[in-house]
Amino acid sequence: MKAGVIGWPISHSKSPLIHGYWLEKFGLSATYEAIAIAPENLKADIERLVKAGYCGFNVTVPHKQAIMPLLDYIRADAERIGAVNTVVINPDGTLEGRNTDAFGFIENLREGAPKHDFKKAPAVVLGAGGAARAVVYALAEAGAPQIRIANRTLVRARELASAFKNCVAVDWEALPEAMEGAGLLVNTTSLGMKGQPPLEVTLNTLPLSALVHDIVYAPLQTELLQSAKQRGHTTVTGIGMLLHQARPAFHAWFGVMPDVDEALRAKVLAA
Repeated sequence: MKAGVIGWPISHSKSPLIHGYWLEKFGLSATYEAIAIAPENLKADIERLVKAGYCGFNVTVPHKQAIMPLLDYIRADAERIGAVNTVVINPDGTLEGRNTDAFGFIENLREGAPKHDFKKAPAVVLGAGGAARAVVYALAEAGAPQIRIANRTLVRARELASAFKNCVAVDWEALPEAMEGAGLLVNTTSLGMKGQPPLEVTLNTLPLSALVHDIVYAPLQTELLQSAKQRGHTTVTGIGMLLHQARPAFHAWFGVMPDVDEALRAKVLAA
């Protein structure tokens, strides 16, 4: 059996490390590789993967939206999120699109903060890009009473808010007010990531009972998480979302639902 991850570029992907770890752990006779596919070759190269007998593949930038018209079937959650990160190639050659990012987000928070009640208080989401769509979908499905979406470009926050229930768009300058009474703060932007500008937010109005999560995992302890810890907040790092989102894909292709253990976490962080 063969699977992989497609993207352009693709050398940075940690997916081969994650899936390779599980293949070895379970003693499966299968492979998982990084496959570079240029945007202009997407359709032809996917047809090549089908003919080569692949059972499926993950999808990363810039193909998560572009691949959708090429699929025979897309699961409802992927349609709502507006992106596909996992493709299952069925025995008859048809392609099924899925999105496991929402699963990865929720599972990471449940692992890192098992007592957190998503239904208890509003959530504040920073950013309105692709990752934010998966996070907002997950929070809506988890029963968040209100999701406050803050983005530097307000029109993008409004577009995202209009796509899901119980969402409101918030001007970036109004973040202090948006944090009042919130039970969860999630950064979905790349701000604070290595090589990116810092995420400049103050947490003074965020209740100390609120959970703070940053999907950035390089560095693992971002400035946002460090500031939150200093104030006494419970925090959850972003590495778990990457690891947990891989689990349903592995199960779909290889028939085993793997766990995230400390050995895998350490291996990925050391890479």
